[in-house]
Amino acid sequence: MADTHDSRSLSELVTGLVGDISGLFRKEISLARAEVSEKMSKAMTGVEALIAGVIFAIGAVGVLLAGLVAGLAAFLVARGFSEHAAESMSAVVVGVVIALIAWGMISKGLNALKGENLNLDRTTTSLRRDAQVLKERT
Repeated sequence: MADTHDSRSLSELVTGLVGDISGLFRKEISLARAEVSEKMSKAMTGVEALIAGVIFAIGAVGVLLAGLVAGLAAFLVARGFSEHAAESMSAVVVGVVIALIAWGMISKGLNALKGENLNLDRTTTSLRRDAQVLKERT
């Protein structure tokens, strides 16, 4: 069996241990920073693709709505309306329908974002129970 006796003093050993631990923490923090930077770069690429997709989707919806207006106008012209009146009426009808859909979606979104819907009821209840148990035991 080898002799593992170290001639360093206890204070030297503790100082070395503290230095090693602080070095380890610095390296871990450096690794975490590098990993976060890499993940953020990937996330930003995803966000850029998402934004581009949303822009194209908005354009597509505009084209589809214009096509719907033109189709409704053609239908109304075939039913005896003048071309000008049919175009105006179809634009108003499509605009009102889309406005009602948008209003409904916005209302639903705003209701979901109200303060009472964002309360952490289960967490609050659990924390109160934990506090009560600690209070009873002390």
